[in-house]
Amino acid sequence: MAFELLWIPATLFAAATQTARNVLQRNLTDSLGTVGATLVRFLYGLPFSLLFLALVAAASGVLPPLPGQKTLAWAACGGLAQIGGTALMLAAMQRRSFAVTIAMLKAEPVLVALAGFYMLNDLPSVADAAGIATATCGVVLVSLAPSRGRGDTADLGAAGLGLAAGALFAVAAVGFRGAILAVPAANPLLAASTVLVVALAFQTAILVVWLALADRARLFATFAAWRPSLAAGFTGALASQFWYIGFALTSAANVRTLALVEVPFAHVVSGRLHEAVTPREIAGMALIVAGVAVLLLG
Repeated sequence: MAFELLWIPATLFAAATQTARNVLQRNLTDSLGTVGATLVRFLYGLPFSLLFLALVAAASGVLPPLPGQKTLAWAACGGLAQIGGTALMLAAMQRRSFAVTIAMLKAEPVLVALAGFYMLNDLPSVADAAGIATATCGVVLVSLAPSRGRGDTADLGAAGLGLAAGALFAVAAVGFRGAILAVPAANPLLAASTVLVVALAFQTAILVVWLALADRARLFATFAAWRPSLAAGFTGALASQFWYIGFALTSAANVRTLALVEVPFAHVVSGRLHEAVTPREIAGMALIVAGVAVLLLG
């Protein structure tokens, strides 16, 4: 396989690993809270990212490059967006099933297109508009489907959380790709590994300081829960390593389009978790995936 096509298996592996990470992280939300469970992803992933960087550097025979100001700025932008997106995703998962939440996150390219039209006056093409309309209908179907334990009522709050998380993850993807491209004189794999360490270190520092000031007891609880958190940290770092490899080799749009495979992955996981997914939710998820595909292919 040509080196430039490595982003395809890297993205597929990242999507599968991230699905496992989301399940592990979701299970920590009840005991650690949303912010504590968000910290787990970064705090316990950082040591593994350092290991990955060491392995890549040893294999390439080159020392990791020193990131410049541009790399740090892009990484900070992506890191802050990912913190917010992770927290909103976990909050949405407490209100809706795992599969439905992941489907709502997959509308992120649609949200990027809408933001571009609003902020840059980029008029969408007919195909773009069709994709936006299709995915929006899917989001409406998902948001109006019965929520767990609440009867047949709309849960627009959960839909809003999911869509906001998707928008932040879109910003994060662009930020991390920008950071990787700004790494001076490094091969793509080494650049991806370097940015992963920088991003996780930044995110860990931000959340540790936040909890130390706002909820010290929650911070100590996160430290105490190191055993179940290690698995979430490892799968999170592994998924991020392969996401970053994808971002290093192709555009963020290509990677996030292929990442739509997370939707069927999540549906399988929801079945394992014995979470009921209604026909209306399935139809909504299908429309979201179809709309995003039409938008990006157009």
